[in-house]
Amino acid sequence: KLGKVLTGWVQRSYRSTQAATASQNTCAAADKATSPVPKDCPVCSYNEWDPLEEVIVGRAENACVPPFSVEVKANTYEKYWGFYQKFGGQSFPKDHLKKAIAEIEEMCNILKREGVIVKRPDPIDWSVKYKTPDFVSTGMYAAMPRDILLVVGNEIIEAPMAWRARFFEYRAYRRIIKDYFNCGAKWTTAPKPTMADELYDQDYPIRSVEDRHKLAAQGKFVTTEFEPCFDAADFIRAGRDIFVQRSQVTNYMGIEWMRRHLAPDYRVHIISFQDPNPMHIDATFNIIGPGLVLSNPDRPCHQIELFKKAGWTVIRPPVPLIPDDHPLWMSSKWLSMNVLMLDEKRVMVDANETSIQKMFENLGISTIKVNIRHANSLGGGFHCWTCDIRRRGTLQSYFD
Repeated sequence: KLGKVLTGWVQRSYRSTQAATASQNTCAAADKATSPVPKDCPVCSYNEWDPLEEVIVGRAENACVPPFSVEVKANTYEKYWGFYQKFGGQSFPKDHLKKAIAEIEEMCNILKREGVIVKRPDPIDWSVKYKTPDFVSTGMYAAMPRDILLVVGNEIIEAPMAWRARFFEYRAYRRIIKDYFNCGAKWTTAPKPTMADELYDQDYPIRSVEDRHKLAAQGKFVTTEFEPCFDAADFIRAGRDIFVQRSQVTNYMGIEWMRRHLAPDYRVHIISFQDPNPMHIDATFNIIGPGLVLSNPDRPCHQIELFKKAGWTVIRPPVPLIPDDHPLWMSSKWLSMNVLMLDEKRVMVDANETSIQKMFENLGISTIKVNIRHANSLGGGFHCWTCDIRRRGTLQSYFD
């Protein structure tokens, strides 16, 4: 009996040792999975002006008018409220969309001719109604990758968004982001807000432009501090320094999440503007080169001395030329300054905006003229319609 007991103990010990060895081998494999990011990782961008090598360009296909909820009302102009009330949940005008799609296709072709790799999100039916425990909505579009994706170094940060109609917008980009992840990129998704009623001031008192100015001056916004929320397009990068505004779609909790997430390698600075309807920073304050920034003359920056003391040149772009009768359902005319830098000496600019073309040429920057006037109507210029995935450059500080 004693012999059998000893034999059984030896067998169990042997099996235990085998299991431990297998476990160690598994851990060794896991260690390999967390090896450093390879040098040929396709994702790497630190600023808005290093030579552009790869970019995501959005899609206008299947774009739908968002339902007229409180957060949409706070971000749109009164003259279009009837449009949202009538067409919320339905397609944008078909003829207009067809023209916008053609414009963006041509923009992609021009980027490719300039030597840039272009990736596109997947087409999705945005008219499908969805329901969470907190709200019901339809979708909007995957037209503006700048709104949902922020590239910082080799990391893609997926923004949580603040409009209910954009809750599932990330689905259009998942295939692309998984490919980048499998090639070595870091991939972070910020905490997804519930978008419950508590996230919004349901009584936000917008009735006129005067209301907007008054509320903005008081620092009051439709989004509350119930939970973190932000759109990526409220951040703009200049190496180790990243600038952000508190807006109708980005709250202080969202900014603090980004600050903690990016520290200590990056410094996140809050800046503010005399803006009656702050939503996304890049048609108000657009950094176009090392020490060079476009600052909207209608929305002066309250912290502009920070840039001037650092030796930056602050340029006021000319008044946009877009006619009053052209529909801009989600934005102002200042999309004229919403440009995309291909490098320090090349810029993609609206073919119709001859004044700003001349401004760039006087700065020694050659203009690549593209017409996206109908695409503008969906709420974005060249910067909005793109997310630069790779720019050839290194991490630097421009404020030390």
